[in-house]
Formats: sequence, structure tokens, C-alpha cells
Amino acid sequence: MEQVYTPSRMDSRVTSSEGKALPSRFAGKRVHFIGIGGSGMNGLARILLDCGAVVTGSDPNPNAQTLDLIKRGVKVSRSQLGELLSADVDLVVRTAAVPEANPEFLAAKRYGIKSIKYAEMLGQVMQERLGVAVAGTHGKSTTTAMISYALTQCGADPSFVVGGTSPQLGGVGSRSGTGKSFVAEACEYDRSFHNLRPTVALLLNIEEDHLDCYSGIDEIVQSFRRFAQLVPPDGLLIANGQDARVGQALGDLPTPVEWVAIDREATWSTRVTSIDSGRHAGQIVYKGKAAATIKLSIPGAHNLFNATMAVAACHACGIDPQAAADVIGRFTGVDRRMTEMGRCNSAMVVDDYGHHPTEIRATLRALRERYQPKRLFCVFQPHQHSRTRFLLEDFATSFASADETIVPDIYFVRDSEEEKSRISAQHLVERVNASGQHAIHLANFPAIVEYLKATIGQGDLVVTMGAGNVWEIGRDLVAG
Repeated sequence: MEQVYTPSRMDSRVTSSEGKALPSRFAGKRVHFIGIGGSGMNGLARILLDCGAVVTGSDPNPNAQTLDLIKRGVKVSRSQLGELLSADVDLVVRTAAVPEANPEFLAAKRYGIKSIKYAEMLGQVMQERLGVAVAGTHGKSTTTAMISYALTQCGADPSFVVGGTSPQLGGVGSRSGTGKSFVAEACEYDRSFHNLRPTVALLLNIEEDHLDCYSGIDEIVQSFRRFAQLVPPDGLLIANGQDARVGQALGDLPTPVEWVAIDREATWSTRVTSIDSGRHAGQIVYKGKAAATIKLSIPGAHNLFNATMAVAACHACGIDPQAAADVIGRFTGVDRRMTEMGRCNSAMVVDDYGHHPTEIRATLRALRERYQPKRLFCVFQPHQHSRTRFLLEDFATSFASADETIVPDIYFVRDSEEEKSRISAQHLVERVNASGQHAIHLANFPAIVEYLKATIGQGDLVVTMGAGNVWEIGRDLVAG
């Protein structure tokens, strides 16, 4: 019979400052954000504001987050011409999407103002706190949101930056808290996560992606290893014990590692006890002792793994595993992750952010389990020509759980015109059909909406999927 786990809290790690801002070297500094409306950028702006910095910014597309900053006294310009810059600004922060030819960035250079990218700023803020960084090819947003929600509900008052929004996190992707913990996604694109300074790092999985900036899987594994090496010897690595590439990345590092697995032995292991409409329940065991039970509100075996990783991270922050598991069990998901949009012709319409073959497979399986549809229609918008070309054969077999896959033109971002000319949506459709599945190419959104309205009915399920603007199709379907 298993022993029952008794928690040992790390008392100093998540105690708040009794509502007071944590000490920061940015207090009194003037910091300007180019692209302040972005989820991560406005989150950092809020944190610096709470630390006593004087914050300004610019964004051509104001949103609810920028309006909230304006209400707090932040000056925000809709142009990016540099009118809020002056020689006494201490630092300019820009998103990776802001090119060096940006007029405001050039104005900052003329003033001689130090400029850094978002990822570097994220690392500097993280260094002042108990940084919890969540890395992996997929699952980052959901796991980061689970941790953030659990820490918030368990009284740790964290700060966080999530690459998506969730109603349970206030409908925003970031928050500035008075607790010591700071949870953030660690993105491998362009090696940006090498700028972070975490005390606790999670490695969810390692697969081929972003092959426009990596030569292949070996270089990706080495990049994750470099990220893991940023965790100090007295920190903690929480890692997927069922992913050989994660094991390869962490080999021989001096930092302690807690391995996570489902239905097999590991430091943290969850044994599945039941599945109800795709929602998993399980017994979480820590170092051989029963630590918690969990029952998820969201479907998918992959989410049980994400939840176990999140419980392990919360424990590293001093939270009792059962308390964390109870909260995570109530977590209803991140927007654009199997999000119900409504109905069309009595068919359910769901939207999802999945844009990598592994994500597509996991999501389609989870949707099958959750809804048990008569027919499953997947509208998949490929994201980037380079990703589609590099992973074409993997994409070709990833739609097996769909009865029909509808592919609009590829969402064009970051790639060169030369890259754009090398592959099209029709190439993907041909490969999907050659693999024994059924796919069609309908170039534009109105044509897809018209086709689906004439085709779907009672008992059917439509999922719009991709990292671009494919969600607009779901919106138009349910609008009538």
C-alpha cells in the first residue's frame, strides 16, 4: 500500500510582500515599450509600473490592455514615430515583430537610448523573482495558464505572462502580482528563451519546429539544453520522462530533475483512474507516495500530462499538491484551445490554435472522445510556408481522426517571397489525400463558410484550427 505524501513547503518562495511591490532595479526608471499592446509586452509594462517605473509605449492597434494601462496613467501613442521618446528615457523595449527599420526604434538610436527585445526584458524581470519558465514544442500556453491559475487561487498572488487568454485569468494573458513567483512561457523560436533566468524550468516535449531558424532536431535539442543550463544548481528542472529528446537535452546537468510521466514510474506519475467524455481523472504519485487526486474539466490525455507538470511546478513554489490539483481540475482552458464557438445547422463549432502535427493529432483525438460526432470536419489553416514545407510528410498523416479536412491558403508570416513560392495549400491537400485521408482546398474563408453551411448538420462537429485568423470562419458560421 502506498504511503501518503506529506507536503514540505518552501516557505520563503511564494510569500507575498503584504500587497507591496517587490524591490526592483527598475524603480524610478523611464521605460518605453514599442508594441505595448502585445500580450507579453503589456504584462511586463504592468509589472514595471507596479515596481515604480515610469512607463510609456506605442501601438498602432490599441486594445483593452492598452486602455487599462492608459487608465493607470501610462502615455500610449498610436503612431510609432518617437514622439514620446526623449534623451532621459532609460530603456526601450521592442517586440520581435518590430524591425530595426521601425521609425521609433531609429529615433531611440538617435537619442542614444539603450534598446532590448522583449525576451531579454522578460529575463531581467524574471531574475528579480522566483521564475517559473515553461518550455516545449507544444502545450506551453495551457500549462503556463494552469500554473498561474493554481498559484492565484492558492493565494500565492503570482505575476504571469501567458501566450493566450483565459476567462479564469481575467480574460488577459498577463498579470502583475505581489507574490514572488513569476510564471512565463519560454519560446524556443529564434532561441529567445536563452534570455530567461528561471529558478524552475519545465520541459514539456521537444520536436521539430521553427525549422526556419534551426537546421534540424539535433540543433533544437541543443537549444533546449542551453535553456536548461540557465537554471541554477539550487533550482529545479521538471521534465517529460517519456520524451527521449528531453532526456538527451538534460543529460549530465548539475541541476536536480523531477521527471513526469503518465501510467509509468517517475518522480511525478499520474495513473489514469477514469475517462469521462475525454476528461481524464487520475491519482498523482510523488516519489512513490500518493500526493493528490485530479479530475480534469477539459478533454485530452495530453492535458492530463500538462496538469501533472503544473502540479509539480506549483509544488516547487511551495503549494500543496492536492490544493493545486483541485484548482487545476476546475481549469476550463485557454482561449482558442478546443473552445466552443456555438452551433451552425445544429452542428457544434469549436476553435483551436493547433498548428503543429502533434498538436493536431492530440486535439482531433480529444475532440472525438469529447463529442463523439457523427462526422468531424477540420478546417486547417497552415501557418507559415516554411513550417508547412519542412513538416509536410508529418502534416500529411496528422488528420486521421477527421472525416474531412478543408485547407484554405497558407497563412503568410515571416517567410520570404521565395519561400512562399515553394509550397502551397494544394500541395498539402495532395499529400493528405495520398495518405488515405480526405482533404479539399478552398482558398478563401467565404467559400469555406458557404461550403460548410450547405454540408453540416445535426451530430456533426467542425473545428477551425491554426495559429492564424482561421477562427474567423467559426465566428461567421455561428453568426448565422
